[in-house]
Amino acid sequence: MNVQGRTIVVTGSNTGIGRVTAEQLAKQGARVILANRSEEKTRPVLEAIRAAGGTAEYLPLDLADLASVRKAAQTLLDRNEPIDVLVNNAGLAGLRGVTKDGFEITFGTNHLGHYLFTRLLIPLLEKAKAPRIVNVSSKSHYRAKSIDFEAVRRPTAHLTGLPEYEVSKLANVLFTKQLAKRLGDRFTVTALHPGVVASDAWRQLPWGLRHLAKLFMISNEEGAKTTLHCVTADDLKSGAYYDSCKERRPSRASGDDELGRTLWEKSAQWVNLPV
Repeated sequence: MNVQGRTIVVTGSNTGIGRVTAEQLAKQGARVILANRSEEKTRPVLEAIRAAGGTAEYLPLDLADLASVRKAAQTLLDRNEPIDVLVNNAGLAGLRGVTKDGFEITFGTNHLGHYLFTRLLIPLLEKAKAPRIVNVSSKSHYRAKSIDFEAVRRPTAHLTGLPEYEVSKLANVLFTKQLAKRLGDRFTVTALHPGVVASDAWRQLPWGLRHLAKLFMISNEEGAKTTLHCVTADDLKSGAYYDSCKERRPSRASGDDELGRTLWEKSAQWVNLPV
């Protein structure tokens, strides 16, 4: 897929692999919309893209606040312009607490905010010739065996927050599969593992654990390769999971269609959308 002149929305694009993704797509001629919580932190990315001759703009988006998600989506809907690719990249790990709407913070941000944002933008994606949705998950989804739908309505239970992160990443893969089934052949919907990346997603982990973990992580540039592959490659399979730019078999739990349908239905209920 040639991204020249295409409109691509990238969440969590002011740092880490999201920033690299946005900058690389802009270099290839895409018009990039940087959907982030902080305008101040996004400004250096905008300046870098524009200085290199690219086109980019900032869209305020706080995935942990469903009202913010609706406002961001409405801003784009009001323009009524096609969106060619939505890259749901933003994510956090190791933070404890709840979102503004009372969901476990990691699940609420990594899954539920993106669920609402994606569903609201589907009318604009449908206007594109070959729409794509790319969900950045993680290999850690293999460690989550299911989803406790009561636990995701409570504050983070574990000290590190990592089991909650694993559940949120399983939700990303389940969501991808449900989207692919529901949207049909015109859409290409993929999930991916970017590699264990030394990004700001891990900034909430205790310093010692974070420092040790980052010794074994890859760079943001390496981590963005699979995301870029899922945006630009021509031979992708909708509903599939990618790792190191190749299709891989995701976890057994992610293939549980009943779990996927339940996640979809509960998510729709929580954000007040039709199933």
